[in-house]
Amino acid sequence: MHFRLFVLLLAAPALVVLAPLFLLIALAVRWDSPGPVFHRGVRVGKDGIHFRLYKFRSRRVDTAGSGPAITAAGDPRITRSGAFLRRTKLDELPQLLNVLRGEMSLVGPRPEDPRYVALYTAEQRRVLSVRPGITGAASVAYRREEELLTGPDWEQVYCTQVLPAKLAIDLAWLDRRTLAGDLLLLLRTVAAVLR
Repeated sequence: MHFRLFVLLLAAPALVVLAPLFLLIALAVRWDSPGPVFHRGVRVGKDGIHFRLYKFRSRRVDTAGSGPAITAAGDPRITRSGAFLRRTKLDELPQLLNVLRGEMSLVGPRPEDPRYVALYTAEQRRVLSVRPGITGAASVAYRREEELLTGPDWEQVYCTQVLPAKLAIDLAWLDRRTLAGDLLLLLRTVAAVLR
């Protein structure tokens, strides 16, 4: 079976099944702070093409565009409901829409903000040869990434240590990618979220 068709056969029913959960999360986001339910951030996808990534909004609207594109432990821009959504990764569920639109896949390197992609080396840019994923090898390995980003220079730590390490993991995944391996990553992601 063609891999893209397989992904669609998983993503479309998932959206239907998860619709009640989407509604509950949307109500929680709106109840917690004024503003839109979804955040649509610009990310870099396959072949370097920019697209709008859908997430449940986890930051206060009055902080939009302020500070780094990533968040650190204790980031004051995060709402109460947003902290829970980010910890459980439920904020990522709307990316199933990006999957249906062909901008993302279920498994692949996480799509990055353009300002950080600008730091990639030529070798690291190989991750842009595939669709980014809702989850991936680096996502599983760095599930608690925000906890690593503390102190006054946390964005520098991300750029010089965390990001290169994640890209190395994604490149290793890319070089040995299989359907069975991707299914295992999906299962590991679900297990990690349920824990």
